[in-house]
Amino acid sequence: MNLRRRDFITLLGGAAAAWPITARAQQREQMRRIAMLRFGTENDPGWPAQRTALLEELAKLGWIEGRNLRIEFRFGAGDANLGALAAELVRSTPDIIVTAGNAATRAVQQATQTIPIVMAAGGDTVVTGMARNLARPEGNVTGFTVYEGSIAGKWLELLKQAAPHLTRVALLYEPETGLMAPSYIAAAEAAAPALSVETLAMPVRDAFDIVRAVDTFANSPNGGLVFLPVPRAGMLEVMFRLIQQYRLPAIYQTLSAVRAGGLISYGPDGVDLFRRAASYVDRLLRGAKVNELPVEFPTRFQLVVNLKAAKAIGLTIPESLLSRADDVIE
Repeated sequence: MNLRRRDFITLLGGAAAAWPITARAQQREQMRRIAMLRFGTENDPGWPAQRTALLEELAKLGWIEGRNLRIEFRFGAGDANLGALAAELVRSTPDIIVTAGNAATRAVQQATQTIPIVMAAGGDTVVTGMARNLARPEGNVTGFTVYEGSIAGKWLELLKQAAPHLTRVALLYEPETGLMAPSYIAAAEAAAPALSVETLAMPVRDAFDIVRAVDTFANSPNGGLVFLPVPRAGMLEVMFRLIQQYRLPAIYQTLSAVRAGGLISYGPDGVDLFRRAASYVDRLLRGAKVNELPVEFPTRFQLVVNLKAAKAIGLTIPESLLSRADDVIE
């Protein structure tokens, strides 16, 4: 009887000694890794809400940072910077890489054709060549795009509602980086006649081009500006100065432009896109393939009006427009 008791204690002690090793091995098996490359900086105003949406949705789906999920974030601007960061992330061999911004997605895809890439906020994947089959992506890129060509007609409509006197609208775009500009221009031109507005597409490559284009455009009255779709930070500063100088109403796709001093923004809800991206991360971590996850379009849009910017150009925003806004910046 004593012998059996000693054998049992020995067996129990051996199992107890082995348990931490087994448990640690299971934890290692359960810990998954994702990386994220975002165009811009960690200090961008919209980033905290996007990050929170991604992590909260992942947690709802069972992926808890620090318990069974490890996440690395990288931020960059400029092709060389993004390329180096993308290569660094790929070398760390994560299970999935999440991207935000066309340039970031392109940099990661150039660095790997095997690690799945989930766009939390991508552009037109067909035009950029990153995924030509939206229903069944044939490469390693899928996710959620901010691109919606028909939105350009809505930009014209909202700008006309904000400033009913408008009869002319300049469509400013960067010809080298604005790959989606032709479809935006076509949509704006199609919507213009019904709004009694004349459109003029104006390519701008740098701040000097913007000054020259706006100086020329502002020679005639009743003008407004639309950006197709996102002016770079350096261009925004020049634009804000010209807008106030000539008192030109302008509309942007991104909320960040209005937070920086722009008049109106209307575009996809970026927080919602990050929340939806979490669902694709979850499905891929559970064994889904990229070609089983179609590229999806935005379903929620935000209208934001900056009353301070309106006052600076002597514009009174109609109450009918303010009542429709998701947010009004005082």
